[in-house]
Amino acid sequence: MSLSRREWLKSASLFGGITMLTGGVAIGKLSAAEVRKFNPRPFNTPIRLGSNENPYGPSAQVRKVMMDNFDMGCRYPWAYNAPLRDMIAKKEGVTPDHIVLVAGSTEGLKITGITFAGRGEEIISGLPTFLSMMEYAKIWGADINWVPLDKNLDYDLDEIEKRVSAKTKLVFLCNPNNPTGKLLPAQKVMDFCETVSEKTMVFSDEAYYDYIEDPNYPSMVELVKKGKNVIVSRTLSKVYGLAGIRLGYMVAKPEIAAKLNERVVANTNIMAIEAGKAALEDDEFYQFSLDKNLEARKMIESTLDQLQLEYLPSQANFVFFNAKQDVRKLAEKMYAKGVIIGRPFPPLDEWCRISTGTIEEVAFFNKALLETLG
Repeated sequence: MSLSRREWLKSASLFGGITMLTGGVAIGKLSAAEVRKFNPRPFNTPIRLGSNENPYGPSAQVRKVMMDNFDMGCRYPWAYNAPLRDMIAKKEGVTPDHIVLVAGSTEGLKITGITFAGRGEEIISGLPTFLSMMEYAKIWGADINWVPLDKNLDYDLDEIEKRVSAKTKLVFLCNPNNPTGKLLPAQKVMDFCETVSEKTMVFSDEAYYDYIEDPNYPSMVELVKKGKNVIVSRTLSKVYGLAGIRLGYMVAKPEIAAKLNERVVANTNIMAIEAGKAALEDDEFYQFSLDKNLEARKMIESTLDQLQLEYLPSQANFVFFNAKQDVRKLAEKMYAKGVIIGRPFPPLDEWCRISTGTIEEVAFFNKALLETLG
């Protein structure tokens, strides 16, 4: 049905042995001070625009804190979790017993899937979406009830609600959705989660919540505060630039959080704990990341407009566009020019997800795409 991220990156080796082109790109440069502070990746090809990473992290402040705490690497992390849990609880407006710390939100998705549906029970989800929960739960015996996205490429909430039965133990939403980047109407998704949570558990994956441009858009944490059967996941992999550090968290009412805490597998590590605390306090880097993401996204959209290619309105750090050809073929062409693009998302095999890299990387991508499709 799909290629995992690992399989897609591995498949890039099939196109190896190619000389990468780097010349002739008009780019915007960061100042030396910005480079020191915001840590963009050195420009090397192939550039990675297929994994929705933030190329500006970790920030200088976070890197310093991690280095300062190397000596604590001999200590087990669970004795040091409390301050980070307290910070997150305060940020979300809940008490610390609502918080589950995980090694990246992917761990949270996986343990939730097998906790509620790992013995032949059902998970309902839209398709395409982020697959980690469903793919992992299926290994453990879960039955996945896929609901295709509607004609607007949104979750079909009405159809999902119709399919909820006694067998359904979990409903999964990703909002904004990955790979579409689209956001569900605020009141509609709030009403849906409140209603469906009376029948079964609802999981709201909000990995890209920080990128939402409407400051009044509600998180489903508001329903957790009301005691509803809703679990919300967040990550520090995206806007905070900590994808390689592996730190995320879930918010749920205390009795659910306690159950999930018992099932945490990897635990966070000392470096992740200290990095997370520093990242949550680094408001300058947080805003810089949002600003650069918006700038890069508009650059991509401008090129797609020039090519007259359809794309979806994104509230994330990527753009999903109709390439009008099988994305596997486009991937070969783009890799030959030094760019790794997003993997296929069946059944939308002609749609391509492209992540926002640095301004330099996006300029390089734009040039390569114009040469390939122009």
